[in-house]
Formats: sequence, C-alpha cells, structure tokens
Amino acid sequence: MSSAEAATSDDSKPAAPAIDPEAERAEILRRYRTLLRAIKGERTAEGTRMIRKAFNIAVEAHKNQRRKSGEPYIYHPIAVARICAEEIGLGTTSVVAALLHDTVEDTDLTLDDVKDLFGSTVATIIDGLTKISGLQFATDSIQAENFRKVLLTLAQDVRVILVKLADRLHNMRTLDSMARDKQLKIASETLYLYAPLAHRLGLYSIKSELEDDALRFKEPEVYAEISQKLKKGEAVRHRFINSFVVPIKRALDREEFSYEIKGRPKSVHSIYNKMLKKNVRFEEVYDVFAIRIIIDTKQELEKADCWKVYSIVTDFYQPNPDRLRDWISLPKANGYESLHTTVMSPGGRWVEVQIRSRRMDEIAEMGLAAHYRYKDDQEHAGALDAWLNRIREVLDDPTTDAIDFVNDFKLNLFSDEIVVFTPKGEMRNLPAGATALDFAFDIHTQIGRQCIGAKVNHKLVPLSHPLKGGDQIEIITSKKQQPKEDWLGYVKTAKARHKIKQSLRDLKKKLAVVGREQVQRLIRKWGAKADAASINALIEHFGARSAMDLYYQVARGKHVPEKIEGVEVKGGRLHLPKVVRQSDERSLEEVVAEIRGSTPGALLIGDDLQKIDYQLSKCCNPIAGDDVFGFITEGEGIKIHRVSCPNAVQLMSNFAYRIVKARWKGKENIEFLAGIKFSGIDDVGLVNKITTIISHEHNVNMRAISFESHDGIFEGKVMAYVHDTDHLKALIEKLKRVRGVRNVERVEQ
Repeated sequence: MSSAEAATSDDSKPAAPAIDPEAERAEILRRYRTLLRAIKGERTAEGTRMIRKAFNIAVEAHKNQRRKSGEPYIYHPIAVARICAEEIGLGTTSVVAALLHDTVEDTDLTLDDVKDLFGSTVATIIDGLTKISGLQFATDSIQAENFRKVLLTLAQDVRVILVKLADRLHNMRTLDSMARDKQLKIASETLYLYAPLAHRLGLYSIKSELEDDALRFKEPEVYAEISQKLKKGEAVRHRFINSFVVPIKRALDREEFSYEIKGRPKSVHSIYNKMLKKNVRFEEVYDVFAIRIIIDTKQELEKADCWKVYSIVTDFYQPNPDRLRDWISLPKANGYESLHTTVMSPGGRWVEVQIRSRRMDEIAEMGLAAHYRYKDDQEHAGALDAWLNRIREVLDDPTTDAIDFVNDFKLNLFSDEIVVFTPKGEMRNLPAGATALDFAFDIHTQIGRQCIGAKVNHKLVPLSHPLKGGDQIEIITSKKQQPKEDWLGYVKTAKARHKIKQSLRDLKKKLAVVGREQVQRLIRKWGAKADAASINALIEHFGARSAMDLYYQVARGKHVPEKIEGVEVKGGRLHLPKVVRQSDERSLEEVVAEIRGSTPGALLIGDDLQKIDYQLSKCCNPIAGDDVFGFITEGEGIKIHRVSCPNAVQLMSNFAYRIVKARWKGKENIEFLAGIKFSGIDDVGLVNKITTIISHEHNVNMRAISFESHDGIFEGKVMAYVHDTDHLKALIEKLKRVRGVRNVERVEQ
C-alpha cells in the first residue's frame, strides 16, 4: 500500500470552495519554511533549489485535492518531509522524495517526469512508495504485494522505508477523520509491519508513537485508561525522579562529567503489552518509567565512561543482577548501543537506568538512518550493510507467495536476537527462538539441507532444539539427508524457511518429471493424443491446481488416473466423466456483495441470515456487546472476531478486503461462553462464595470450574454462559468484592 493510506484515493476528493484561499496559501508557505528550518546539517544552494522545485510541483499537482479533514492535501507531503528531516534526520534527497511521494500515484505526474526533473535516485524511492495499481496479482492479498514492493525497493535504497515510515506516522497522527473500519485496518497494518520495521531500524520514538496510536484506535478504552493513570501519576513521578537523581548528579559533578539526565515514562503500548504478558494490573508494572543518563565524551572513552557511570549509580542503589543489559560491548543488529540496569530505590520501587554517550543517544533516536550522517563511522555503515544483506537474502526469490514473503520478512528481521557460537568460536547472530536447524542454514545452505542433528554445548540435540544466547553448536550432516515438509515447523529464520521451500520445490519438480512421463504413457495407452487438451481434461477431473500439481500428485500416488472409470476417446481427444464437487462455486466477491447488500452496511449478528453461514470464532470467543468484525473465509462462511482478537492484526492487515463490519442484534435470549480467571489469598469457604455468586445471584450456568491453591495463594477459572458484555462486567465486579479475591479478568477458553 502506498504512501497515503489515510490520505489518498479513498481519502482525497475534489476541493470544496476554500473559505479563505489567501490564508491557506500563507499557511502552506509557513509550513514550507518550517520544513526548511527542520533540515539538519548544511544545505547547499543546489539542494535548496531542488527542494523548492519539488515543493512547487507538489503544490500544483495536489491543488484540487483535500484530505478527509477538509485541509489542503499538500499539508500531508510537507508534514512527511518534515518528519524525514526533523525526526529521522534525513537530507535533501529524502525531503524531495517525501514532497513528491504521492504525485505519481494520485496526479498526472509520471515516474519518467520525476526521473527527468530530479534524477534516478528520487525516482527509485518514489517508485518503491507507489501503490500497485489494479489487481494484476494472483494473490490472496494485494496489501501483501504492496509490502513486498516496498521491501524489494528497500534492498536498493533504505530511504524508501524511512520515507514510508514518515508517511505512515503522519497518517496515524491524522487518523481521527477516517471511518472506524478504515481506522482499524490502518492501525492493524501499522502494528503488523510498520511499528516492528521502525523498531528494527532503531527508530524507537517513531516505533512507540506508531504503537500507541494504533492502540488508541484499536482499543480506545484501554488506551484512555492507561493514559489517564500515567497522567495522574505524573507529578508523583517527577518528584520521585528529582529525588532519585540528586546523589547521582552530585557524584557525576565530582567526577567532572558533562551529562544530561532525562526521566521518561514507558509508552502506553509497552505498558499494555507488559500487563498482558505478565498478567498484571497497571499498578503492578514496576518499571513504568526509565531514567536515561547521557554523557558527553570522546568515542574512544565511551565504553569506560559508561561503566564508570554504572559504578556511580550502583554505589547508591542496589542493582538487580538479572536485569543488566550490556549493548555497549555487543550492540544490537540495528546499531543500538546502551547500558541498561534496573536498581532498587529507597521507596522500594524498581527503576530502569539507561546509560549512553551523546553519539549512542543520537544513534538510538535516529537508528540506522544515522548512517547517512555518520558516513565515516565504519561500524554503523557495517551494521546497515549487514542488515540490508539479510534483507536481500529474504528477497532472493520474489516468486514466493506474497503473504509468506511478508511473514518470513517479519520472522527474520523483527525479532530480538541471541548470540551463539560455532565450534571454532565464531560469533553468529540469530533471532530469539531460532533452532539448531536455523543455525545450520545460517552457516551454509548445503549444511542446512544435509543436517540430521546437532551438538549444543557438546550434548546431542534434535533439529528442532531451540538455542539460547551463548550456546556453542556443532552441526552433524549426512549426504543422504533431504529437506522435509515438517522442517518448516522447526525453523524461525526467513533464510532457512526460504531455502527449505526452495529445496522442496526442486524436489517437487523432479517428481513432476516422473509423473509427467506416467501421465503421457497412460494417455497414449488409452489411444488419445498426449496434448494440452488431454492434460487439461485430467486436471479438471482431479481438480488439480496446475499441470505441475497434477504430475506431482500422480508421482506421489495421490491421483491414480488408471482407476478412472468411463474413459472415452473420440477422434484422438480424451473425454473423462465429470466429477461433482460439493463446493460453493460463487466467487469471494459475490459472497461479499451478498453479505453487504446494495449499501455497505454492517452484518447484523443475530439476524435471520438464511444464505450466509456465520460462526463465532473460537480464538477470541466474542460475546454480544464486544466490538467485532466479520472475516469471510473460503468454505467456512463468516467468522466473527473481536477487534482485540490476537489474530485481528494479521487478518485486517493482510486481508482487508475480506473484512466485513459487524454489530450485534437480537441476541438477548442467547447465551455465550466466556472465561473468568481470578486469584487472591486463600480463605475458608472462598470457593463456596464464588460459586454461589456465579450460579445463584447472577443466574449464570457454569460449564467448567477449576481451583488451585499453593502456599496460601489460590487461582481459579470458570467457564460460564452469559448474555452480553454488560452481564459479564457485572459478574466480574461482583466477584472483585469477595474478600480475599485480588484480581478478576476475562480470559479466552
């Protein structure tokens, strides 16, 4: 999807008569001058001329377009260019590309025009940002194809993705004016691909803002609640930070350090993630904020000085040994360098302290984009090149399925990393969760293909054995070994998945050659011509996807042409009996049209839908009152999911055109199964109190109940039937009031 998801095509329309054209022109010029001031570093006269030319062309090209908010459309490219300059630190080329990024897609300007006016580099970046027009791809997801196009261009120039991220950031900042279904789709794409990509490029502030904005639109109540609690505790936090840093400041002054200390709260999204992951309430997230100490020091003294500061901090506060992270000795793959420790404050609160140099802080804020400003810094140039080489590995085979491609890309490039070692002590970086088989493919494709096992720290382990940081691995191979289909379930890296799929395809081709000979022999035996018409007759009979698929399945013995009854040959032409298949022959578009009707309304869950089969998805168990959407499956009708479903992000991101708006109707007399989990301090008669409340006071039928008690702490789970979310909330509130119960929440089955 191209640059203006929240702002072009659907989002732009012919300009309404402007209230005050002079005021708008003045505002456009004011924003342009602010953009020029935002560009960091020296700007040549030629650079300024190029930016002015791009600005003039963009203003003219977009003059009849407005955003959903009613603003002139040109505000968007100017804002994107400003983000590129101010928040990512990019220069003239990127600013020019940002100003023009929507012109090729949405106006009469062509890519050739851009190339003639601004050169091939700007044209390449804009091409990578331009949406694919029409549905010329035989794929499940046009959106995945758009991601693939951006990523393919990324291998040529990393600025494509940096401008794309700036564009997405501005769209998220201005998403309020969009319809709810569009907001959900764009927020899901952002969480699925763009926020992890910003993280991988080291753009932490952009990543956090993208995640927070996505959460604000996907789960507004959760976002509002956490934001409110953060705001409420702001004054207390400031007082706490000020008193916490007093002794540290005195010591740093004594040692004559030049420094800056910042206190920053965690992002709303990261707090929410921690609450989900650790199953705790907001009040129990102990490191809600971090303190950052930035020192001004020479590059050659950075490491020693950071450890000196660490020593000062731990002189005053007791560190948690399990929470020390040294990314100075071993920087992250995206170039991030910092020393993190968590210490205990006098008030009994854990505080995360980050220690880094000014250069490290700039790299942390600007990420690998800082490569364009530290060109002489070989270490960071190397980090960027290594990252791009890994991308090129993933992009090696652009013929693979687009959704697999995007998933593989995410797998390889967005996960946390571990460091492991070869038998000779050579260091290798792999994603967290990588297996012995991933390591084998990382060493060499042939070693991966022939891998039969491994020794980890001198102990024999299977191929699927997950590796830990610091492991030393020796791979055992055999020339007789060949990759198998189930290997795809063992690996985490895109490189290994890609090479396994490639090997399986090669194997399939070899088997298909054998199958083709069998098929051709049999057709001749029947007395028909072994031509395309005869092959097509067999493809249709067996319902094969292609000739290759037919040959492969024949060689495997899945299709047995010899057993076909009623074969006829007329004039050398093969005629086979028709096979009746019990499948819905309607296209997906027809099903969607039937659901949506003549006007694009919402599917009303609970209406008498005679022709459309729908079911409540088991992955999130929606109940009446939940914010939901319908997802059209192929063969299983519509599945209703909660907007907060774990699978919602991927579905909305990759299959937006299959999403149907849905709302509840007529469910008053229907019961839904919902899970309630609770914990607290064990007490006599507690189980009896809880079951009494559930079954008697609320007239709820229980399907299952379980309790466990360990050392005075109990945990329980009840699966009960409720009418809707209000019914469930009332039940949860009642349970929270039981003496001894500390935590009650809704859970999936």
